[in-house]
Amino acid sequence: YSNFIDDLRVYVRGGTGGMGYPNLGGEGGRGGDVWFVARERTTLKSIREKYPQKRFVAGTGANSSVRALKGEKGKDCEVHVPVGISVLDDDGKQIGELNAAGERFLAAHGGLGGSLATNFLPCKGQRRTVHLDLKLIADVGLVGFPNAGKSSLLSKISHAKPEIANYAFTTIQPELGKIMYADYKQISVADLPGLIEGAHANKGMGHKFLKHVERTKQLLLVVDISGFQLSIKTPFRTAFETILLLTKELELYKEELVRKPALLAINKIDLPCAKDNLDELMTQLQNPQDFLHLLEEEMIPANTLEFREVIPISTYTGEGIEELKTCIRKSIDEQAEQVNEEYRKKKLLLLQTSK
Repeated sequence: YSNFIDDLRVYVRGGTGGMGYPNLGGEGGRGGDVWFVARERTTLKSIREKYPQKRFVAGTGANSSVRALKGEKGKDCEVHVPVGISVLDDDGKQIGELNAAGERFLAAHGGLGGSLATNFLPCKGQRRTVHLDLKLIADVGLVGFPNAGKSSLLSKISHAKPEIANYAFTTIQPELGKIMYADYKQISVADLPGLIEGAHANKGMGHKFLKHVERTKQLLLVVDISGFQLSIKTPFRTAFETILLLTKELELYKEELVRKPALLAINKIDLPCAKDNLDELMTQLQNPQDFLHLLEEEMIPANTLEFREVIPISTYTGEGIEELKTCIRKSIDEQAEQVNEEYRKKKLLLLQTSK
């Protein structure tokens, strides 16, 4: 996880104001401000490399003088940060966020210049330590246990080239890819590293991974049709149990995640026993309530995910991949239309009430 940084602690300080000029009532210039500005193609890693001290201090305001009774404002300090940043104070409280390129956040005010009100003495700028917390912004987030085939799927549907290895934790950092369609439509997909049971309680690197699910518009659960077992010390889980456990982890971390539109990709259907397993799973998904008594109580989520589509795929043979891409496009388009419709209704309601 070392190559990918999604949290950075930095020190910011607004500039000190300039000295006033008591004899002529001159005012010193205000200190400069520290701004965070969202910019594409910027990473927290590049900030850390460029500014190893992680200190950002704005310029001091100019002193008042006979030539210029009103001193000039100090130079602002602008820090370019990635899109998708939440700014948190030292207590973990969110004080701002930057979700689009060009958005700005005032991180530290400059101090007032010396004037009659301050006995012509300048004030110091605001100073504090803040956390830059990155959450990936993507249309679709791939969610699944390790080795479900998420990285392989991302490499099949997009131009991303995630590193894939044949051991449990094959992905150790989030990857972003884009599905390109014939009409030049692009849909961004984030491969979020494999969750494990107990991720909501920050087991493994639970919170570090789960937080990236928050800003995706939709979820795509990727499940191994033959089931999953992390190690010989952990219990084996069938595909149905895997789906419920993933739902439970999302729900325990943040309940609203389960309300996101979701698709289900059932992977590895090229395996010999896949056909029988798939028939059994489809039966279980049609009436999940009938099979919940087979599971331990702590595995059962309060709300089950409702999948818009269930698509059997094989990242090895390529079967079902095109159908999956079509389903993703359809689901994203439907969601966009729904959002537009709600926006139109709100505008219409506002017009009616204003009349």
